[in-house]
Amino acid sequence: MKGKVVAVNISENKGEQKHSIEQGVFKQDHGLVGDAHAGKGLRQVSLLGQESIDKMNQNMVKGLCSGNFAENITTRGLVLYEIRVGTRIRIGQTVQEVTQIGKKCHDSGCAVMREVGSCIMPSEGIFTKVVQGGVVKPGDDIEVAE
Repeated sequence: MKGKVVAVNISENKGEQKHSIEQGVFKQDHGLVGDAHAGKGLRQVSLLGQESIDKMNQNMVKGLCSGNFAENITTRGLVLYEIRVGTRIRIGQTVQEVTQIGKKCHDSGCAVMREVGSCIMPSEGIFTKVVQGGVVKPGDDIEVAE
């Protein structure tokens, strides 16, 4: 299975939407350098498919884009939430391992949930840990180990 990186997104503080950057440096067993959610643990990096964002734009509200769902990497061409936990993914120069599919939404709801009443990250986003660090930028290939 193959896909592409659409955007790399970062936020300096938790609880806010991320903004796109030209490239991200991902550190082994840490995540995206400079991102508020990076650090030890199983949810170092978050990924969401552009297809999921497009679905929200078609069904709910217009104008949602990369980073609105607080994902670090926006992808295209993969059904992320069908990738099994434990699967390794090569993204740009990095190797990441899927650690979790979906998540519980914040008690007060994320920014998107509060604004439009629904969010796809809890059901269609995935989380990884960085096994091999490196640079990831828009246009990079994503390759899922079979």
